[in-house]
Amino acid sequence: MVTDSALLLRLQTEVLEAVARGETLAAIADLLCRGAEALSVGTSCSILAIDPQGHIRPLAAPSLPPLFSNAINGAPIGPSAGSCGTAAYRNEPVMVTDIDTDPLWENYRALTQPLGLRACWSSPICDKHGKVVGTFAFYYRTCRGPSVMERDIVQTCLHLCALAFDHDRTRQRNHRLAYFDALTGLANRGNFVEMLAQAVERQAPFGLLLIDIDHLKIVNDTVGHVFGDLMISTIAERIAGAHPELVACRLGGDEFAVLVPDCHGESCLTDAANLIIEAVRGPIHSEGQTIDPHVTLGGALFGPDGVDGASLRQNADFALYHAKEIRRGGYVRFTPDLRTSMLERARMVRDVDLALSEGRILTHYQPLVRLDTAEIVGLEALARMRMPDGRIASAGEFYAAFADPRIAWQLTGQIMRQAARDLRQWLDDGIDFQHLGINVTSGDFLRGDLEQRIVEIFGEANVPLHHIVLEVNEAVFMDGTDQVPKVVSALRERGVLVALDDFGTGFASLTHLLSFPVDVIKIDKSFVDRVGTDKASDAIVGCIVDVALKLDMAIIAEGIETAEQSNALAGLGCRLGQGFLYSRPCSAQDTSQLLAKFAQKRDKPAPRDRRSA
Repeated sequence: MVTDSALLLRLQTEVLEAVARGETLAAIADLLCRGAEALSVGTSCSILAIDPQGHIRPLAAPSLPPLFSNAINGAPIGPSAGSCGTAAYRNEPVMVTDIDTDPLWENYRALTQPLGLRACWSSPICDKHGKVVGTFAFYYRTCRGPSVMERDIVQTCLHLCALAFDHDRTRQRNHRLAYFDALTGLANRGNFVEMLAQAVERQAPFGLLLIDIDHLKIVNDTVGHVFGDLMISTIAERIAGAHPELVACRLGGDEFAVLVPDCHGESCLTDAANLIIEAVRGPIHSEGQTIDPHVTLGGALFGPDGVDGASLRQNADFALYHAKEIRRGGYVRFTPDLRTSMLERARMVRDVDLALSEGRILTHYQPLVRLDTAEIVGLEALARMRMPDGRIASAGEFYAAFADPRIAWQLTGQIMRQAARDLRQWLDDGIDFQHLGINVTSGDFLRGDLEQRIVEIFGEANVPLHHIVLEVNEAVFMDGTDQVPKVVSALRERGVLVALDDFGTGFASLTHLLSFPVDVIKIDKSFVDRVGTDKASDAIVGCIVDVALKLDMAIIAEGIETAEQSNALAGLGCRLGQGFLYSRPCSAQDTSQLLAKFAQKRDKPAPRDRRSA
């Protein structure tokens, strides 16, 4: 005959094996209850969990009807909450030998009386820190307390329950670490990959949005990573709350993904993107700092834009990359031509990267001249690349590679170092030109070290900074971050002049000249091409010249190719220009010869004010 002790040991073994197999907490609780009821015939057993808010969550009560468990689900623990709720509240066993008369059961008596339950003994289940996480209870159909055997059962079951709860908590923690982002609580990259694969397998219509937080690195570098983390978590919450059907995931860093279920067409994906853009808007405040967050999105539709997870994700990424270039803070949907342009850009990046490593990036110079005398008063440094066959490629042939921040940063550094050496040589030769223009991109500002690099590179060559003109185009100024004007203002304080390059081709207007910290405006070639022959162009150029001169800014016309254009520009008040009429960009050696012949003479210096550039 099997003894009660042997049966209890068998139950213990079964439960430990279930824990080792990774059974769910509810399944283990059910196993425990059924085993305890088999050992104590005529009793009913229940195991409850207590959630972090102090509410009851039934786990197992196999011999009690579901109506009973449903009725107490979510009930708060307290000083008069039946045997179980009170035991959890007190963190001590509670024995009620007569439910019908005990005041602890006043609010729950209607549940037990129809079931013939007359007594209840409940004990708290505690974790290793002594915190109550659940209860284990015996219900009796007579008014009595526990037997000696039942006390042994409870002691064993409490220990087994504590192990099961601890194992479940560890399993949940590991699951969250494996599938959810610790900072935001959103599904992580691994979870996203699984959900994307499942969505593709179902073959139901859906869309994919990839999202980048704009300028997170600048926030981290200027305000600090604590604020950066707050920005990430706040934006994550706003994305997740944009619409209940959107499935938001954090892929890492500033990257998010959103699955848009039941998305049948472009308008559906666009609507979802707009919802997210609107949801993210609104300042984020912390400890005296305020940031106005923005996100940029790229999207692709399952089916038209990709029939598997890899292609769909790659195409959404192409769209995101394109959006960051042309519509930062907005949304772009994938189109087939984007794939071609992105692959071409990737090829350019590889080519320029190789050219940098092999020393095939060259610095050429285009003269800046006075329109009235054609004397050279300055230069613009321009990047050129010697191709493997010896041909010299202009920047236009590899300009797309500049969109890669790393490439842009490396290329600018190489151009500045060569330009600093050449400029020092020309100054030592007594050539009296005023300024050298250096082009910079968003990639140079993103590193956060542009001011330091300029000071160090030209300082090492012993070139005074008042000879340097920093050329920044409208797109860089208008990229939505205050980092650019801060750096530009700091460099101006050091004597560097700043030119707004390609004016008229971007998003700026004349009103922005009041806020952009610039000294020079360079009128884009697209206006110069039509000057003298198109009244609208003449009017626009004349207006720009008039406003700039009144703001004490210099004007330089780019892309002058004919004497007629030069004369028309001079008639409109423009004093400086550059273009093929005077010289194509050329090597340092050829530039030295040009300067020797045509540099501004010392006995006829141009006025050294800002309007002379």
